[in-house]
Amino acid sequence: MQELYGEQHRALQQDFDTVKLADAVKANIVSSEIGEEHRGFIESRDMFFLTTIDHRGYPTCSYKGGNPGFLKIIDSKTLAFPSFDGNGMFLSMGNISTNNQVGLLLIDFETPNRFRIHGNATIHRDEETLKMFQGAEIVVFVEIVEIFVNCARYIHRYQRVASAKHVPQENEPAALPHWKRIENLQEALPARDKHIAEALGGTITPEQYVEMLIKGET
Repeated sequence: MQELYGEQHRALQQDFDTVKLADAVKANIVSSEIGEEHRGFIESRDMFFLTTIDHRGYPTCSYKGGNPGFLKIIDSKTLAFPSFDGNGMFLSMGNISTNNQVGLLLIDFETPNRFRIHGNATIHRDEETLKMFQGAEIVVFVEIVEIFVNCARYIHRYQRVASAKHVPQENEPAALPHWKRIENLQEALPARDKHIAEALGGTITPEQYVEMLIKGET
């Protein structure tokens, strides 16, 4: 495993006289596997932020949401999570297929609390693996390199009001996405989605969709 701190980090640590502090923090909180102190927090998450690296070297930051527990602990070194139906761009999943290095930021906005995870990811589309998560198009496995609690003092407190209606539920159809009603996208939609506009009341303009977003009606 590569050293957590590079020359660029050490230079700033020296400038701010935090070299000893940085080493002490690393020694006390950074682990290479999931401990009991991590397990409850991870298994209760219903969202996290995922970073991947694209073919140009740019980081892609993506929000991932699901039912509590959709970030599943496989063993002390491995996590798994589903990729649900999205906008068809497959930015994160495509990035992982060529560069397996990922970062996960897990936040509890109500407590508050947060964890950071660095790892190496693989994507899986076989029928047996997809059964792990209701509605998954792809399942991602993450081999953990580093996991550590992160200072929560600047996290604003927010209260969870409701679950997203589009998250797949067992024995229950997920709500259809209104953005697939946008008139300029109709010819580009895959065959499985061409019924959505009619099912939701007809096509809409991009401007109408933005209005729906602002009102929280999507």
